[in-house]
Amino acid sequence: MILWFTIVQIAVACASGLFCLIAGFAGRRPSDYTVGSLLLVEVLLIAQVVIAIIAPLAGNPPSGDLLEFWVYLVAAVLLPVGGTAWALIDRTRWSTVVLGVVGVSLAIMLWRMQSIWTLQVA
Repeated sequence: MILWFTIVQIAVACASGLFCLIAGFAGRRPSDYTVGSLLLVEVLLIAQVVIAIIAPLAGNPPSGDLLEFWVYLVAAVLLPVGGTAWALIDRTRWSTVVLGVVGVSLAIMLWRMQSIWTLQVA
């Protein structure tokens, strides 16, 4: 995987998560901005799915456990959809907090996926 792209993804996921957490704890309901911030993360995750499919064809296969990588990737793609659905259905400040937790969780999962992809097997 391209390290800078993953770092950008992690930064966007962290920023989105913090933005939503702050809005949630400030008592704000989900707004178009909080839902949109998670949508941006989802777009980047879809780009990562495409990269993960194309990268092995370009001679850059993952070095770690491929099953673990794809489980993280599928979970990461589904989390924003679930968090956004929760926010749109619930419309309370707690659903904004859920969006924030999703963003932070995605950042951690993305870092783990990067570790799996670049793991040097001795």
